[in-house]
Amino acid sequence: MRRAASVAGMFYPAECGEVEGMIAQFNKILDGALQDTSLLSLRPRAIIAPHAGYIYSGFTANVAHRVLANGRPKRVVVIGPSHRVYLRGMSGSFYETYETPCGDLVVDRAYLEYLGSLYEIDFLPEAHAEHSTETQMPFIYHYLPGAKVVEIVYGDLDPAYLAKLCETVLKDPANAIVISTDLSHYYPKKRAEELDSICLQAVHDLNPALLHRGCEACGKIGMEAIILAAVALGLKPHILDYRTSADATGDASAVVGYMSAAFV
Repeated sequence: MRRAASVAGMFYPAECGEVEGMIAQFNKILDGALQDTSLLSLRPRAIIAPHAGYIYSGFTANVAHRVLANGRPKRVVVIGPSHRVYLRGMSGSFYETYETPCGDLVVDRAYLEYLGSLYEIDFLPEAHAEHSTETQMPFIYHYLPGAKVVEIVYGDLDPAYLAKLCETVLKDPANAIVISTDLSHYYPKKRAEELDSICLQAVHDLNPALLHRGCEACGKIGMEAIILAAVALGLKPHILDYRTSADATGDASAVVGYMSAAFV
């Protein structure tokens, strides 16, 4: 009953020391470049983080996970879109532990079963070889090694339904949420930034309608859900970081966009 890592050695290093080294390097760059250091004092209830390979989006994801740790949540619910398996609704990771390169996280199966008593959450094991959620887990192990985790992978799902689940989760002060998404895919950098700016504005303004006016994100359902939940619960958004794959590759001809945000 272990959720085995499926993309270690591909999206992020399979060796603990290499993961820790990347995180240390991300933080060295961040600490040396950040002008508004107040961002690092935020205590979010939820974050948005990207899920590409760490060499592309790890810096952006790390900013969000670093500030998420300030609140010391006891349970982190990680929600991401299914890339490999079509499913209607949601699948929960009904395992006991979750493998990461530096050690296993404990899955809060009892809490997942509680959520399953309120919302329709299936268990499709094939949906859990999913990188959108898995890439978040080494960060959680680094910053919150004592926290329990819940993994929810979604497919064809009403954002308003997922928003209600997010509200339920966030009404417990011991909980936090990670919403996983990348932004536009494979446009020239200038066009990508135009499209991605719509996504960022939607989060900044807590305006879910804007997401449907040009925002292209593989996790747009999750983005809309957390915006709706933030409005319902009175959370304030903070954009933490935005960049494209061109920052890592130098190739601006066909890029992927990445953003991170915190809801306080």
